[in-house]
Parts: sequence; C-alpha cells; structure tokens
Amino acid sequence: MFHENTSADCLTTVTTSTEDGAFQTKGRNTRLLSPEEAERLAKDRVLVSDFKQLKLEKEAQKNWDLFYKRNSTNFFKDRHWTTREFQELKACREFADQKLTILEAGCGVGNCLFPLLEEDLNIFAYACDFSPRAVEYVKKNALYSTERCKVFQCDLTKDDLLENIPADSVDVVTLIFVLSAIHPDKMHLVLKNIYKILKPGKCVLFRDYGLYDHAMLRFKSGSKLGENFYVRQDGTRSYFFTTEFLSQLFRAEGYEEVVNEYVHRETVNRKEDLRVPRVFLQSKFQKPFSPFRYEMAALRSPQSLLFFRLNSPRSLSLSSQGVVPSPGSSLWTSSGCAPTDSCLSFMMHSTSGHGAPGGAGKAQSIY
Repeated sequence: MFHENTSADCLTTVTTSTEDGAFQTKGRNTRLLSPEEAERLAKDRVLVSDFKQLKLEKEAQKNWDLFYKRNSTNFFKDRHWTTREFQELKACREFADQKLTILEAGCGVGNCLFPLLEEDLNIFAYACDFSPRAVEYVKKNALYSTERCKVFQCDLTKDDLLENIPADSVDVVTLIFVLSAIHPDKMHLVLKNIYKILKPGKCVLFRDYGLYDHAMLRFKSGSKLGENFYVRQDGTRSYFFTTEFLSQLFRAEGYEEVVNEYVHRETVNRKEDLRVPRVFLQSKFQKPFSPFRYEMAALRSPQSLLFFRLNSPRSLSLSSQGVVPSPGSSLWTSSGCAPTDSCLSFMMHSTSGHGAPGGAGKAQSIY
C-alpha cells in the first residue's frame, strides 16, 4: 500500500513493509512526544562531568574496540535494505555495468559492506573503521577480496583519507550510523576529510539516529553529555540529529543539500505486544561540480549570501548586507579561516529534492 500526502512545507510518504507489516513515514516533521516523554526529557538536565567527558573522548577508540571484542560480528544485522533506501547506488551510473567506487566510512564488521558487494558485482569499495578489531573482522570475512575491497583503520576526525584513497576518486560515500558516535564538535572534521576524496557532483548518503528516537528516550538520568548527546553504559556515545543541525553541518563544509528528512518507523514485537517508535535521519548531500560555484553566485546575488563558521568561537554573519569582503579583510580572519578554507562555506538559499522511493528496512538494534 502506498499513500502520499503533500503540504506546502513538507512531503510525507507512507509505505507499508511487505516483510513485517510495519510502516514508515518520511518527511520534515519531528516526532511528537507524549506528555510523559516530554516531561521526562525536560527533567533530564544534569550533564556528565567534564572530567568523565574528557575521559570518554580519550578512550573512544578503546571503548569501540571492546564493544567488538564482546560482540564479535553478531551484534548488528546485515543491512540488505541499503540499496532499497538509497537508489543512488544504482541511479548514479551513466550505463548499466559502469564500475562504481564507494567508500563506506565507519564500516564496522561489514554488515553494510558485504551485502553491497554481493548485490552489485560492479562495485569497488574502500572501507574504514575507527576500531582496529572491527577492521580485522572485515579482513577475515570469507567474502573479503582485495580485488574488490580495500579496508583500513582510520580516525576520520584526524587521519587523512588521502593516504589510502586518491583525491576526487569516489562516486558514493556512505555514512550509516557513524557520525552519531563522534563528538558534535568534531563532526565537521569528518565531512571535510570525506570532501577531499569525493568526486565533484557525487554524493554522501547519510542515515543515523533522529531526534526523539526510542533509543534516546531509553537513556537513564546521568547519561546526558550535551544537547541530544548521550553515553551508553559501555562508554560508546550517541548523538540524535535534527534536519537543521545536519544541514548546517554539511553546508558549512561546502556540500549541497539534496534530500534531508526524518524516517519514522514503528517496530513491532508481536511476542511481547510491544510497539517501539524509531526515528532516523536519512539524507543525501552533494559535492558541487565547481569549487567556485558559491563565489560566483555571491557576485551575482550577494544579498542572499550567508557566511558562517560552524563550531567557531565567533560565528560570522553577513546575510542581506550585500557585502563580499576581500581576501585580506578582518571579517575573514576574525573567525580563524581563510576564504579558501573549507571551514568557511557559502550558503545559498535552495530547495531540496524529494526522497527516493524504497521499502522499509528490517528492524535494527537499539544501537
């Protein structure tokens, strides 16, 4: 069954899964909380101490390595829904048998990687993960072949991807349940790193936890690190995204928004008669064809230009002033960035596209 409802400010698509009878909706609206849920979140104001937060950041790799030591390759289900949800993996080809080069950033033990390689024989995949143990599990998988895949350990916030992948060589980058595990202050470093190896005109496919997902509501008092940011009992962390935050994050590094919407899905446990509301963010962001696109647009229409630096001590806003500062202007240097630095981006008002059709995915772990 398929139902579509269109309004002036959003497009919502409702699909019924043929696999388990559950349904999902896609759109720009956040999930509505019950009064009890809203009250519980409002009361949860105490943050984890600065000392413990620094310790969690320092031990982030160790905590994920221990996670994979405990769970081996058994925790996450294989993600066969990826090609259904992200039609770009097929649509971006110019002809049917064209070879695609992809990067799975944060590959874990290969739950997304190996289904993709099995389903599409014309893919060569780069894959990397923060955890050395996870990388070893990928290499030991019977489906792993150096002719079709190159896997390596990498901290995406500081290790240069150009050491393993040529510049401007990747057709598709997948960021699937990865960015949420990284501190919000460092997320822009991941996007900047990926930007260097992505071909102009090609895309990053993103899926991760959305605001008010069931996993967010399950955190107990004393788990909160910051706004929408929590720590699990095993020391791994999780951020819950809004469309606004994600859009600003990508655009600040020079990407263009194509699709950016919530996926609301109800997971049903029939045995226990339990219904669990899941919320994910599913998005697509494109690297512009020309690195000078925004500069040229600014010269044509400077009044619509917005300059800003994400996560900077001082944000710089010149919107609607019609002023384009010269390269040596103090307006540039006040935010700590040169005008050619990707940490300063040029945001133009644009209209995002609609999401690609696709069936609902299998129920995933609370992680």
